[in-house]
Amino acid sequence: MAEHAPESLMQPTRRDTWFRLLFVLLFVLILMVAQIVLAVVVVIQFGFVLITGERDRKLLAFGARLNRYIHQILCFMTFNAPDKPFPFAEWPDGDEGEI
Repeated sequence: MAEHAPESLMQPTRRDTWFRLLFVLLFVLILMVAQIVLAVVVVIQFGFVLITGERDRKLLAFGARLNRYIHQILCFMTFNAPDKPFPFAEWPDGDEGEI
């Protein structure tokens, strides 16, 4: 009985690669939106620090999750990860400072 390799270790077929291209194009668009959201978070956090002298903890946590999400997208697009990120998987969790 032959053992099956996990999907992440198998070589993608040509058809799988073309199908993946559709997801890569979708994630290019999602990445563009995520970068805009990240820029807004940076500006708001910067303003918050200027005004209060402290970082907003909710923005820190959201920024950490957004950074992790962007990293997941880039890993998928560059074939460093077999799994599609959100919305095809759970939104990344994580606390401030975690990447």
